[in-house]
Amino acid sequence: MRKILLLALWASTAHLMAKETTVSTADELKTAISSANAGDIIWVAAGTYAFTTAPGIAISRSGTSTNPITLKAVEGTRPVIDFSGQARDNSSAQGMKLTTSYWHIKGLDFYKAGDNGLQIAGGHYNTIEFCNFYECNDSGLQIDNGATNNLILNCDSYFNADGSNENADGFACKLSVGNDNKFKGCRSWRNLDDGWDGYLRNTDNISTYYEDCWTFQNGYDKDGVAGSGDGNGFKTGGSDVLSDGVTKVLKHNASYIRCIAVGNRVKGFDHNSNRGDITLYNCAAYANATNIGFGSTNPVNILTIKNSVVVGATGSINATTLNVSHNSWNGGVTANEWDYVDFTTSWYTQLSAPRKSDGSLPDLNLWKLVANSDLIDKGTNVGLAFAGSAPDMGPFEYGLYSSIPLVEAETEAGNLINTQYFNLTGKEVDEQFKGILIVRRAYDSGRVTIHKVVNR
Repeated sequence: MRKILLLALWASTAHLMAKETTVSTADELKTAISSANAGDIIWVAAGTYAFTTAPGIAISRSGTSTNPITLKAVEGTRPVIDFSGQARDNSSAQGMKLTTSYWHIKGLDFYKAGDNGLQIAGGHYNTIEFCNFYECNDSGLQIDNGATNNLILNCDSYFNADGSNENADGFACKLSVGNDNKFKGCRSWRNLDDGWDGYLRNTDNISTYYEDCWTFQNGYDKDGVAGSGDGNGFKTGGSDVLSDGVTKVLKHNASYIRCIAVGNRVKGFDHNSNRGDITLYNCAAYANATNIGFGSTNPVNILTIKNSVVVGATGSINATTLNVSHNSWNGGVTANEWDYVDFTTSWYTQLSAPRKSDGSLPDLNLWKLVANSDLIDKGTNVGLAFAGSAPDMGPFEYGLYSSIPLVEAETEAGNLINTQYFNLTGKEVDEQFKGILIVRRAYDSGRVTIHKVVNR
């Protein structure tokens, strides 16, 4: 009994033993990471932190579900973790290699690693937030080796290029990766291979989730010159021919919600012989050489596409089972540049604009609907928030961001039955979200009110 009481006391007070450390040199950073315990917070001061070893930083300690280890930039700063001194094209030269669980890494730039900027190799329940991965010699961020349940939130990966001019992706959730990894609010551009690569080897029938992610002009280098890589935006999967000669059979199930693919050198959404189940809800594609590419060879098992738009030629849509309706090419309407607030300003300029100070995506007029668009209320209910009589087609719901008065508070007669909160891009958020919130309240009278409020 005494032992049980002591264990309970330790568990209840463990968070009190957590420490906060501020580091300002590469040695201090490495030491703080190597000695971190559950609940610790490591603040990284402004500056450049240079590493030349392979990997540059190896994380071998774990937090817990209730007390993760936090590694983040001092507020208002943008530290650069510089791996440019690593050997190039060295498969062991990851900038940071994370093999453990329950870390929250926020606000850091991972620059010019000899391989991946950050590799999550077998770690679980990690959150990587508001980080940049650029000019690395392989994929900016890669998840593999059985890693599961990792969240990549509001991160950018760009200008990654390998020595062969063809293999570096923005984000890679691939090869031996595990289940239930998620990307939310992330962007990937001008990587020589793909924006996102889901190619599998040594694993099967796993699922990855993408929400509010943008991929554009992949297959080009930093200066916009075409490379030799695949040049796809979202590569949903694919796999090797097995050793016994069996054709490509591995299944990488993927869900894309409000995702955008623009100007990629080859395909916007690419199936690449993926045999899994693929879902696209409220997605958009434009100016890719092929906007949607789900071929008939080694086809996807179930392909579901709803409420999505393509400006230009759609591409190929094949699967063993198709569930495709209420889209701009088969929903009785057509998407064109006049449906949107701003299709004249460079799409590259809009999509690559700086993020907001909290890390959220910039406001984007490229896919925001004008008041008289025939895409409004032409979708079907797939379980996502919408404002009118039916969902709109495309990534931004018109009624959630347009022509809504800015007020500090509101009152309404009747019994409140439901309240939802959204940011300006239409993404549902928590009530504690700071900034401008769209608040949708439903009452038992059938009345629905939508207001824009400032939440400080």
